[in-house]
Amino acid sequence: MIIVSACFAGFDVKYNGSNNVNVKIKELFDKGMAIPVCPEVLGGLSIPREPAEIVGGDGDDVLDGSAKVLTTTGRDVTEQFLKGAYETLKRVKEAGVTMVVLKERSPSCGSTMIYSGKFNGSKRPGNGVTSALLKRSGIQVVSEDHFIEYLERMDI
Repeated sequence: MIIVSACFAGFDVKYNGSNNVNVKIKELFDKGMAIPVCPEVLGGLSIPREPAEIVGGDGDDVLDGSAKVLTTTGRDVTEQFLKGAYETLKRVKEAGVTMVVLKERSPSCGSTMIYSGKFNGSKRPGNGVTSALLKRSGIQVVSEDHFIEYLERMDI
């Protein structure tokens, strides 16, 4: 059993009301082998919602209180991102999973890359808020690309 970003399983939870369905990950969900989560929705944000980016650092900095998550209009949604991260961690612990597959570049879910915080489409290395919290808690967090490579190597 693994936990995956809900958008991979076909749930329309992205900021714009769409999804990032991934056929292989959806198959795992359909077989009951994957539990979908969306930290932003778990944190109380609506669908659709304004795009948001981490400003002043990355997810680790948000956890430490030295960076914020802001929307394109400047609304501070840090509290919702933190709430969603902690709710996701709770679900990970309840499910007893050790691997989580989250959407790369997301301010919640990015595990190696996030958007720059400049709202211009540029990216930079770093963790999203949820990824940072899960990693601090000893949970393996991987992007969809790395996970699909893993599945292909295992011939799944």
